[in-house]
Amino acid sequence: MRMIKGFAQAKAALSRPTSAEAYPISPALGKRLKEIFDTDDAEQAVRQIISQVRERGDAALFDLAFRIEGIKLSSLEVGREEIASAYQQVDEALVSALKLAAERISSFYRAQRDNIWREVSQGNLGQLIRPLERVGIYVPGGTASYPSTVLMTVVPARVAGVKEVVLATPPKGDGSIPPATLVAADIAGASRIFRVGGAQAIAALAYGTETIPRVDKICGPGNIFVVLAKKLVYGDVAIDGLQGPSEVLIIADETAYPEYCAADLLAQAEHDPLATAILLTTSSSFAEEVNREVARQLEGLSRGEIAAESLTMRGIIAVVESLDQALELANLYAPEHLLLMVKDAAAYLDRVSNAGCVLLGPRATVVLGDYVAGPSHVLPTGGTARFSSALNITDFIKLINTITVDETSLGKLGRAAAIMARAEGFDGHARAVERRLKSN
Repeated sequence: MRMIKGFAQAKAALSRPTSAEAYPISPALGKRLKEIFDTDDAEQAVRQIISQVRERGDAALFDLAFRIEGIKLSSLEVGREEIASAYQQVDEALVSALKLAAERISSFYRAQRDNIWREVSQGNLGQLIRPLERVGIYVPGGTASYPSTVLMTVVPARVAGVKEVVLATPPKGDGSIPPATLVAADIAGASRIFRVGGAQAIAALAYGTETIPRVDKICGPGNIFVVLAKKLVYGDVAIDGLQGPSEVLIIADETAYPEYCAADLLAQAEHDPLATAILLTTSSSFAEEVNREVARQLEGLSRGEIAAESLTMRGIIAVVESLDQALELANLYAPEHLLLMVKDAAAYLDRVSNAGCVLLGPRATVVLGDYVAGPSHVLPTGGTARFSSALNITDFIKLINTITVDETSLGKLGRAAAIMARAEGFDGHARAVERRLKSN
């Protein structure tokens, strides 16, 4: 990992130079894009994918699955028999863990729903709360399967009252979906499941095909192609955000445990070579010990190559003078996950303004948040925690204003409305009010 000393150098290293979707692609991937789409530009390739899906529907999805992944699909939708069979392939302990996680997630979002689900009524004015009709959930696949992401997205949608929750996830090489993903989808209450991934899945959800229904909003994380596709279809469909590679920023003082810090850095790094793991500490000796501990724990890690690449290219350990400086840097970076491994961690919470999720205390770990704590692990990345939130109930509802006009309110407000309309040059607006005033 890159070792840095001093606030100025750390600030330079943590100042994000690019937007969330501008992560680089490898030369090998660029070559592959050139072969398939005649361009090595990821966004141009995604534009082609979206266009093909809009024009050709299901046929494009079958074709793209073969051209991109070499997968010959016989169907797009997962049937009930395949879901039932998945339970026979998943260990009972995992099924129990998934059910525990689903209940905790549901409990957390029921509490949020009950806290905010209050329709406004102020005289003749009001505001209705309505769940979205149909939501599309994207669950990543590829290098790993994520039944946890199924729970963290589908469950909040269901708690919010969404009528139809459509799930899309990449198939394995044989066209099947990992059994644990199917079990999680069933537990969470997904309405329909489709074996399609990448930008083509986002396009199908946004515009619909013969088999896949068009949705009102698309939620869930994914790779750079998914992020770009969500960006490009936004406006035709709503999105929850542009979640990119995973991030963790740990603030630790001399009371923290080096082995815990190292373990959490590695837990993020093993996600993806583009994942980012950062430690800010006030102790030089602690920084050195964590760096040595990372090297020790890296040995024998099943995804060690991925973690090593992430830490080599993007991992940072910075030593600063004070926790004040560390918090300032954390708010500048606006990380997806922020761990406060410091004495009296709760005392610093009021000073955190930009983060997707904050974990407090020496026993806290991102892993609990990833799986079973309760709040969704779908979080803002790439610095977007400066202005966006973790996935939550409000992602699945809309607010509708209501205005009732009686004789009293017309008499009180009509003249002012007409004056303002004429000031803006809209005589027709003014007359629409004045006609009512005359007959009032």
